[in-house]
Amino acid sequence: MHTTRRRFIQQTAACSIALPALALAQAFPSRTIRYICPWPAGGSTDAVIRALAESAAKTLGQQIIVDNKPGAGGMLGANELVNAAPDGYTLSQLPHGVFRIPHMQKVQFDTLKDFTWIACLTGYTFGLVVPADSPIKSIKDLVDYAKANPEKFTYGSTGTGTSPHLAVEEFAQRAGIKLTHVPFKGNADNMQAILGGHTMAASDATGWAPHVAAGKLRLLATYGSKRTKRWPDVPTLDELGYKTVSDSPFGVCGPKGMEAGVVRTLHDAFKKTLEDPAVLATFDKYDQSVIYMNTEDYTKFARETFAAEKATIERLGMAAKG
Repeated sequence: MHTTRRRFIQQTAACSIALPALALAQAFPSRTIRYICPWPAGGSTDAVIRALAESAAKTLGQQIIVDNKPGAGGMLGANELVNAAPDGYTLSQLPHGVFRIPHMQKVQFDTLKDFTWIACLTGYTFGLVVPADSPIKSIKDLVDYAKANPEKFTYGSTGTGTSPHLAVEEFAQRAGIKLTHVPFKGNADNMQAILGGHTMAASDATGWAPHVAAGKLRLLATYGSKRTKRWPDVPTLDELGYKTVSDSPFGVCGPKGMEAGVVRTLHDAFKKTLEDPAVLATFDKYDQSVIYMNTEDYTKFARETFAAEKATIERLGMAAKG
């Protein structure tokens, strides 16, 4: 009897040593997951992330709560992942700024070492809008005004070092003009500022779309490699000769050191959201397309983009001194 009991204990111990990863993957998720949106509630990214969370939760069988952490150019989610347990219960959107801002200033994370790039899912349509009653009716008008009035033209963005900021700075450099940048915490704040007459223009993702449709704002240009389906008459900055293209792919990321089975479970659940009509309708509402990359491809994209952004920041003269 003692021998049988001892053998049972030994076998149980061996199983617990040999199969912890399998047990963890099978047990995951067993509680609520937190998905950080590093932008304010009410903006376009918030709406997209909530749609993704709701859809993935159905596959995972656990609730996914969206936790808004706006500010610092979208870097607060990255800061939280650095200190989060790598158990799959803390996730975040990592915006394009994580590839760029470390070249501009000191940050709390190492972009290439501190994160697990689970899946890329979509990307933005960015554009530059002005009030409908603005005398600026085209990019040419803007350039002419800015050349005659250096630094007088103000534009808002979703924060220093974000894609809507850097795209305009790149355009301005190529156009030979100087504009005044006004950073905000996110899309909602940026829209309030332009609609309230506090800024002359806004560079942003398509949170401006309803206001353009309502006739309150005028869209001067978009930043993609080609014109949008929704606004086919609006030119891109690239086709206007300013060699500026930006779409900022994003998805879902976690802390470094996540167990492979948990990563696979999350990847598969979020990949499945791209077949959900409710998610695709939200993408359409904000003129976002499906930009899917699996874990391996997203990790490779992160490495390559980090290097490319370093070159861009240096070209714009915005690299950290030190």
